Amino acid sequence: MRTIDLHPPGGSVTVMRDGDIATVTLFHPDRLNAISVAMWRGLREHFERLSTDETLRCIVVRGAGGNFAAGADIAEFPEVRHGSAGVRAYHLDIIKPALQAVRDCPHPTVAAIDGVCVGGGLEIACHCDLRIATASARFGVPINRLGFPMAPDELAGLLALAGRAVTLEILLEGRVFGAREALQKGLLTRVVADGELAREISLTTQRIAQGAPLAARFNKRIIERLGPAVEPLTAEELDQCFAYCDTADHAEGIRAFLDKRLPRFVGR
Repeated sequence: MRTIDLHPPGGSVTVMRDGDIATVTLFHPDRLNAISVAMWRGLREHFERLSTDETLRCIVVRGAGGNFAAGADIAEFPEVRHGSAGVRAYHLDIIKPALQAVRDCPHPTVAAIDGVCVGGGLEIACHCDLRIATASARFGVPINRLGFPMAPDELAGLLALAGRAVTLEILLEGRVFGAREALQKGLLTRVVADGELAREISLTTQRIAQGAPLAARFNKRIIERLGPAVEPLTAEELDQCFAYCDTADHAEGIRAFLDKRLPRFVGR
């Protein structure tokens, strides 16, 4: 067993290799594993490297310290998402490639979910092939309280998994809900009792690893190919998606979060 680490400021991403199983861990436990820019980049780097390793049979994604991930690290927003150009770059150049690296990985991927799995954490889980959670895990995308919508490439993963009605419910209400409800909504593969996650992940990865790796990779590739084709957004549509970044409501949402108070939105 060997561990490979990245230790950027504001959290890290680690990889532990045990035979033909790799475990990718989001490590920022003092902030519920809120995902910093460095962590998004580390996630992309690790998945791109692991994707080329044909000796792997399965990859597990988990969070450290009893939580999966509490979304993006909003404390960074005033610096890394400043102005319209900064917002676009953050979502299109940092988050999008990281999620794409998870989605495009040829090896089977399993999200091991405990504690909080919201916002960007849920986006990562949605791009894994299987999602197994403890009964006490919590889910949601409460970004309506921050004054901005979900970026299109991040929204695509949730929409493909949950469908239109559930995705609208999650985004419009911004409610955080439990694992049983997440299972009913189609967000999860299965739910296990608290304390049983490690055992269930071990059994799951063993079953995957015992299967033919070429068949697993082929199944992933063909299922992706047979999915409904979606035309990429035009430049004008992308402009519309990020037009919110210069609004008063967006600025108020970020300020309110950092000030630990309720936002006062005015609709402009």
